[in-house]
Amino acid sequence: MNRIEGVHHVVLSTAKMKEQIDFFTDKLGMELVALYWMHGVKNTFHCFLRLNDESSVALMTNPSISEIPIAIGQTHPGNPGANSAPGTMQHLALKVSDKDALLAIRDRLREKGVPVLGPMDHGMCVSIYFAGLEDVSLEIAYSEEPINQKAWIDPEVVDLLGISNNELQSYMKPEDYLGHQGGCKQPDLDSTEGPHMSNYPEGAYEQVLSMPDEIVWSMVENKPPVEVENG
Repeated sequence: MNRIEGVHHVVLSTAKMKEQIDFFTDKLGMELVALYWMHGVKNTFHCFLRLNDESSVALMTNPSISEIPIAIGQTHPGNPGANSAPGTMQHLALKVSDKDALLAIRDRLREKGVPVLGPMDHGMCVSIYFAGLEDVSLEIAYSEEPINQKAWIDPEVVDLLGISNNELQSYMKPEDYLGHQGGCKQPDLDSTEGPHMSNYPEGAYEQVLSMPDEIVWSMVENKPPVEVENG
């Protein structure tokens, strides 16, 4: 079906790796499952905090990150309803199973000194809101049933965005894609179609993206930093 099935991990930049690990483990009860040198990135640590066996919140840090200024309303919204720059993360919502789990997490946060807003009933989900370290805006939510497209797509907003009926139908149910068994070639890197990744040293983007896929497959170390015996 070629469908995206969920979020594998979301990565947050941090200048305070240890403090962030402490926050997510102590305040939210998440398990640290990986902490190592980030593959292919110089002088950078990477960590994974477990949501479930297939999903994580990840962190990355290096000495240069502390030199980048935070500008509330630009780099960070400061709260879940405020603006931030296009392309930035406005807030991160984490999932729990039901109301009891949500209230238990709220108790845990408040007992550990973190102010929490909510629960708030949005209809499609019930949420609480609070601040993470380094001005990250966080939400925890649960839903009792899947979101009903027919109920939650507002015709007024569709019209205001200039979305035609044909476009809306394609957005609601994208066509399946059969693929080419991994044989589709890289598009023209000089094309304006993109979008293209940025913030590479001059010439590095073209050099890296022009590599054969077989070379990219083996570019980084894929063994864990600690050897563990099976069983």
